[in-house]
Amino acid sequence: MSEKGENVVQIPVDGDFIEGNLQVPADAKGMVLFAHGSGSGRFSPRNKYVASVLNDAGIATLLIDLLTSEEEAVDVRTRQYRFDIDLLTERLISAVEWLKEKPRTRKLSLGLFGASTGAAAALIAAAKLPRDVAAVVSRGGRPDLGMEYLKDVKAPTLFIVGGRDMVVIDLNRKAMSQVSAEKRLEIVSGATHLFEEPGKLEEVAKLATSWFLKYLT
Repeated sequence: MSEKGENVVQIPVDGDFIEGNLQVPADAKGMVLFAHGSGSGRFSPRNKYVASVLNDAGIATLLIDLLTSEEEAVDVRTRQYRFDIDLLTERLISAVEWLKEKPRTRKLSLGLFGASTGAAAALIAAAKLPRDVAAVVSRGGRPDLGMEYLKDVKAPTLFIVGGRDMVVIDLNRKAMSQVSAEKRLEIVSGATHLFEEPGKLEEVAKLATSWFLKYLT
């Protein structure tokens, strides 16, 4: 067990495993799987905060490292894996399949929360698993890195971008034009890419929670 009653879980991948922190509130209303961005992981303070707000709203969360410990050690030196969107997507799909097999989570409607490059992996996974993914939220995401798959996304998708993150706003607008599913762009005024300004991450968490409550419950 880890802090706040989370379960540390291991998900088999390619003869190894990736680790995650699973939190399932009593009478959970849905499940959100987090796809972290480049150079980040399950201990990301920003995603841990958003997950805690979702938990308080009765939504289960799984924050996972998309790389194995060995891959992570290589990536810290070379950065060779963090932009491997195909690999990150495969790992995310493995986590979705794992959740579908577990008694505590298999009956819960599933949402994906992607940050930075993880947003591309989340959207590609949603495109490949239209029956399994009920909603997607992208935070400061790079959905453009999965552009060829966006037309196949069926899940309602919320794009959240900082108002001062001009390049990423433009990339999100271009990506959104390819998504035929229900979609919305929320620009958080005064926020930069990581939403580090006072109160801005709270806005992200509120927007994400509202979106997931709407489509997962």
